[in-house]
Amino acid sequence: MHEVQNLSSMATRSRPLPADPGLDEFIIATFGTIRRQFFIIMLFALIGATCGVIYLRITPPVYIAQAEILFDRGKIPSVQQQPILIDAPFDASYFDSQIKLLQSEGIALSVVRKLHLIEDPEFVGSGSSPAFFTIDAVSRFFHREQPKSESDLEQQALGVFIKKIEAKRIGITFVVELSFRSRYPERAAQIVNAVAEAYIADQMESKYEANRRTNDWLRDRLEELRRRVSADEQAVNSYKSENKIVNAGGTLISDQELVELNRELTSARAKTSEALARLDRIEAVIRMARLDAPVDANVSEALNSPIITKLRQEYLEYVNKEADFSARYGKDHVSVINLQNKIRDILISISRELRRLAEAAKSDYLIAKQRQESVERELASSVSQSQQTNKAQIILRDLESAAQSSRSLYNLFQQRLVESSVQQQAVLFNEARLVTPATVPRQKNSPKTLMILAVSIFGGMMLGGGLGFLREEMNRVFRSGKQVEKVLLAPCVALVPLQKKDAAQTASGQGAHTMPTESQIITYRSAVLSAPLSYFAEAIRSIKLAADLEEKKRSGTTVGLTSSLPNEGKSTIAVALAQLAAQVGRRVILVDFDLRNPSLTRMLAPSAKKGLIEVLYGQCSIREALWIDPATRMAFLPTVINRSLINTSEILASASTGSLFDQLRQNYELIAVDLPPIFPCVDVRATTHLVDFYFLVVEWGRTKINVVQHALNNASDIYDNLAGVVLNKTKIEYISRYDATESVYYCGKDYPRYGYME
Repeated sequence: MHEVQNLSSMATRSRPLPADPGLDEFIIATFGTIRRQFFIIMLFALIGATCGVIYLRITPPVYIAQAEILFDRGKIPSVQQQPILIDAPFDASYFDSQIKLLQSEGIALSVVRKLHLIEDPEFVGSGSSPAFFTIDAVSRFFHREQPKSESDLEQQALGVFIKKIEAKRIGITFVVELSFRSRYPERAAQIVNAVAEAYIADQMESKYEANRRTNDWLRDRLEELRRRVSADEQAVNSYKSENKIVNAGGTLISDQELVELNRELTSARAKTSEALARLDRIEAVIRMARLDAPVDANVSEALNSPIITKLRQEYLEYVNKEADFSARYGKDHVSVINLQNKIRDILISISRELRRLAEAAKSDYLIAKQRQESVERELASSVSQSQQTNKAQIILRDLESAAQSSRSLYNLFQQRLVESSVQQQAVLFNEARLVTPATVPRQKNSPKTLMILAVSIFGGMMLGGGLGFLREEMNRVFRSGKQVEKVLLAPCVALVPLQKKDAAQTASGQGAHTMPTESQIITYRSAVLSAPLSYFAEAIRSIKLAADLEEKKRSGTTVGLTSSLPNEGKSTIAVALAQLAAQVGRRVILVDFDLRNPSLTRMLAPSAKKGLIEVLYGQCSIREALWIDPATRMAFLPTVINRSLINTSEILASASTGSLFDQLRQNYELIAVDLPPIFPCVDVRATTHLVDFYFLVVEWGRTKINVVQHALNNASDIYDNLAGVVLNKTKIEYISRYDATESVYYCGKDYPRYGYME
């Protein structure tokens, strides 16, 4: 991952980044992987199917019998009294409890004993599987065990029984489904019905026993309460006699007297207050009365005195006459004076009447006050006596309350005993009843043949697919142009097909006779010459086109071909590219720059005596070292190695090599350089001042991705000048497994219509 990041950071040139893969590409890639790993997937599918068949052969069939139990209280016989034992409500917890009871050891043990399951090999044998039977037989052979007791057999059968039984509630209904698994259908139905019957019988027995215990307890408790009621009532009567407490009409006599005295005291206090108010009013009138003025009318009415009222009327008549006579006869007239004397006499009479009324009111007040004091004394005496009675009444109330509580409790228990006796008649009804008995199952429930086979085959295919994908991930090599562009961020200019050796090297003697015998002739013919309409030739044309475009872009004529590792076919590509360019009339020279392993020289000029090293050392001229292809007029500068060279990188980076390439650029339109691979040596990194752009040859399906990434990471100058990548030795027939687009191009049925053939 670190190398990939470094590699993308070196991509300083403006190269289009590959688009994110879409869903269609993901689907195509997945199907491609499946096609490539089809044999592995089918092999594991066959293995899975075989395992499924073996499992079906060694696994005995299992039958499941089912019965349904309904919990219904709607048909319980009507009982008017409130039930003694209140049943639990029909909620989720109730059904969970009943399901637990159906699967309990008590019910299971009763069925085991009733059906004698300790004699059934399915419950006390070696199990239902042949594997278990074999293990048990081997164990009994090596370990001579004593025969098991009946208790041990019951426990063993009980353990197997509980594992095979199952109960569950059906939805939100009042129905519980009971099921049992067995190797034999008749035995499964028999056991399910036996469990249901045992459960119903257990419910009835438990209810009957609970009612019986309740009745016994009620009778004992009722006798005890009867004795307590008798003792409490006797204590109440004795206390009343000792404290002389007598009730009249439900109320104590002392309490009645106290009520009457309170009523009389209230009346006496009201009369006293009324007399005192009248006395105070009369005295106030006397203090305010004057001899020359009569009593006010409101005061007269308040005093309620007819005498004063009459005198006041006479007074008013005389006053009116006196005023009339004074106006008519004068104030000194005898009639006026007589009237004034009568007015004065009336006022004196009113004053005397007021004093008399005051004395009468005072007498009434004293009488009322004496009556009030007498009633208060009688009330105080009655209260004192009532307090003593109330103290005794408190204790009496406690005694009566205790007696009443005992009587109420006694009556309640007596009623409950009657109700319990009535309920015993309905105890035989049980809300749980078997509505659907189990029948003998006709088909086995497991193992399901089709499902087992399907799961086995699918599991084998998934395992094979996983192994196939693992192989794909571990086999990290280049297999498509899109993969190259995505990983290396460089264009893949061509996919060169894998060439057969007899087609890759052909000799043509026709051109040899047209050249002088002393000339150095190349007899090697690549497929671009021997088979110009082949896939190989078309791929080389793609490389040439990319080189032509790069020449225009860079204004350079020197193209270098290198690879990450040896034997990736870069020399073959270099020869084909040079011959194709020379065939169209360009002046082309091919230079073998691999000073350590000149494989290109061994291919084109195996008998060469002079070459690049001799030209650089000045031992011969360029013309003397060149070899000529008579068919295309392509020139070739070989490299002859008579001894191992140590300073090859210095030779390639020397000034004489630069001068040589300057001379070649003047004489040739295209210089194709066969460079050494990047990994074994550093020579190729010393050619950046000589080569204008590079093509990286990668062997299809063999060169690891991380190797190429590491090689380009260590040769950043080469990567910066990389014109494209060539996938060499491509197996065209396998292209469709890795890239559907390229398979249409290389394997399309319309391709031969344009003259191409392989």
